[in-house]
Amino acid sequence: MLTHNPEDFTTGLSAKLASRSRHVCAFLGAGIAQACGLPGVGQLQEQVVSALRTGDKEAFQRQLEGRDLEGALTRIRRIAALASDEEPFGGLTKKEAEALDTAVCKAIVKALDMQQADMTTVNNFAAWAARADYDLPVELFTVNYDLLLESALEKHGAPYFDGFVGTFRARFSTELVEGKAGSDREWMPAFFVRLWKLHGSVNWAWDNDRQIIRLGQPVSEAQAAAIFPSDTKYEESRRVPFVVLQDRFRRALHEPETIVLISGYSFSDPHLNDMIFDAASHRPRSEFQVFCHSDIPEALTAHALNTPNLQVASGREAILGGVRREWEAPKDPPPGLWVDKQFGLRDFTNLAAHLARSVTREPEPETLLRKLLEETVAKPEAGGSKKDDA
Repeated sequence: MLTHNPEDFTTGLSAKLASRSRHVCAFLGAGIAQACGLPGVGQLQEQVVSALRTGDKEAFQRQLEGRDLEGALTRIRRIAALASDEEPFGGLTKKEAEALDTAVCKAIVKALDMQQADMTTVNNFAAWAARADYDLPVELFTVNYDLLLESALEKHGAPYFDGFVGTFRARFSTELVEGKAGSDREWMPAFFVRLWKLHGSVNWAWDNDRQIIRLGQPVSEAQAAAIFPSDTKYEESRRVPFVVLQDRFRRALHEPETIVLISGYSFSDPHLNDMIFDAASHRPRSEFQVFCHSDIPEALTAHALNTPNLQVASGREAILGGVRREWEAPKDPPPGLWVDKQFGLRDFTNLAAHLARSVTREPEPETLLRKLLEETVAKPEAGGSKKDDA
């Protein structure tokens, strides 16, 4: 039976990532948080419901009917925009909807407390991003609300830009986000990692002008975090960072010669899926490397079989070049490549460790000059020693 070779695949991926001319992106989902000990989407929803008081819990469960956590939160915000304190909508008054929004966000922030996280995995990933040396900036996209990536990048001293300018009450800069690499509008150096949080963050909040700001810490218990974009048309200012970052994601995927690493994402968001599939089909010289922790989703399978540059790796099988086959068990695999008789890089923990080991920044000019001088000085001594011995 024909199989795919995991060592060949991994070696090829490392070689592609070693090219400085490539544009490299990573798109990370809830599986990343789980790898660090924080709850995934399903676990987060359960913890939020459990943390709510009786009245809020019943009201939120009604909004959850037929929806997920983000869908319910969006509906609550629609109700707050449409209802008044005299005329309820969807069973809630405006005041009740706003209070429920705050209570849900408070529960989310508590569930994503960084004190509960094991930073080992995300630190490995940040070490790779910090040392990567490309002509174009590394762009990290995530739909997670937690502060894992920010914390890890700061630990490694990696300069990064998340779209906001400032520290304690940073404001979003659309112009800086939309700047195209290599153009006159690109004012941020390429060695700054770009961190784009597509669904908001636990430290995003609305100020008194209804503009979204980024705080220096998670929002307080009295605030509603600006997580997940409400699609209501009544307050367009609430959507500005989200629509700009979504467009940034679309443009990054269409950048020529791009490598996109996708991990921890379940392909449950049709809108994001469409952007990924569209870019893969229209940019045949780019490569989209998807790592699935469990089985390959059907929606992804259908596209990968017809899009050779959309490559999918799961534990027991892979779709590479449009061909679906099982993995061949390697005889002497390197650490993390083959775990429990499955392809190890499907797990973000092993993928991050592999990236940290395989990609290093070129030595700084001062280091190279010092090494050259040391070698130059050492050569006559070595030659003289041999002459004296003779």
